[in-house]
Amino acid sequence: MLKAAYVLDSGAFDLIYGPAEQRDIAALVEVVGPPIRGADVKKHLDQLKGVDVIFSGWGGPKLDSELLECLPNLKAVFYGAGSIKGVATDAFWGKNIPITSSYAANAVPVAEFTLGQILFSLKSGWKCIMDSRLNRKLVSPKVAGAYGTTVGLVSLGMIGRRVAQLLQPFDLHVIAFDPMISPERAGELRLGLCSLSELFKQSDVVSLHTPWLKETEGMIDGELIASMKPGATLINTSRGAVINETEMIAVLKDRPDIWAVLDVTHPEPPVADSLLWTLPNVILTPHIAGSMGNECRRMGRVVVDELIRFLNHEPLRFAISQAQAAVMA
Repeated sequence: MLKAAYVLDSGAFDLIYGPAEQRDIAALVEVVGPPIRGADVKKHLDQLKGVDVIFSGWGGPKLDSELLECLPNLKAVFYGAGSIKGVATDAFWGKNIPITSSYAANAVPVAEFTLGQILFSLKSGWKCIMDSRLNRKLVSPKVAGAYGTTVGLVSLGMIGRRVAQLLQPFDLHVIAFDPMISPERAGELRLGLCSLSELFKQSDVVSLHTPWLKETEGMIDGELIASMKPGATLINTSRGAVINETEMIAVLKDRPDIWAVLDVTHPEPPVADSLLWTLPNVILTPHIAGSMGNECRRMGRVVVDELIRFLNHEPLRFAISQAQAAVMA
């Protein structure tokens, strides 16, 4: 039986690996010792010396050359969360050790949160709330509604595609910008492709699902936001850095009819004197779109399923290559 260890933050361990997941993993591999905090991993090298498999997640260890030298038997890493950028290094990729991520499981609550915000925004829900608090009376605003209106998705990665699928039962026109998506794939998702500028001009709601890469920093600029339709809403559940926030704030001050629902910012949280805290047409949520509470157990279950595939010498469903990791969030 292979030897394994949990290496991640203690809070993440409790969230991701519930009693059922721990039980199923223990039936498949020999778990060595209690969970180790990722930040303390180099204090526990003796415990890890004979380990074949690492189960990780938020707060996982940086798999650098120093640590890898102390893990000569390492055969696989199962990362029970989304992005692996904080753990995978050039030294790790050079070892050709398989690594899987639960990014697909983490995409589920993000897409569900986004769907809720899209439908709520098409009813001008946030404007209703803010106006009623300010004026102390209930007034029905002009709304776009969720019939025949247009939703624009920026990037069709795992989350963007899932949002597109969730939108299919609704009477909406869905368009997307993603240079990597073929017209055939867009047809399967029942949406149209267009340029980024056209997407912002046509959409009643724009939802961002772009990974934070050097090439995408600040790609959503003030000119794009200023071109949005009256009463339109911008939703960001991807990364704050993909928006030029200085330019966005200037537009939102000038266009109080445009709404921004921001689950992410850059920096996160915003600095104390940022106008994002006080602009009446900005809704800030504290990065809650991703897996929280019981939703985290879905990521742990993906780890169990991948472990079974690994032990059965089957292809890993959510293995991440170095090339994939380079363009993921």
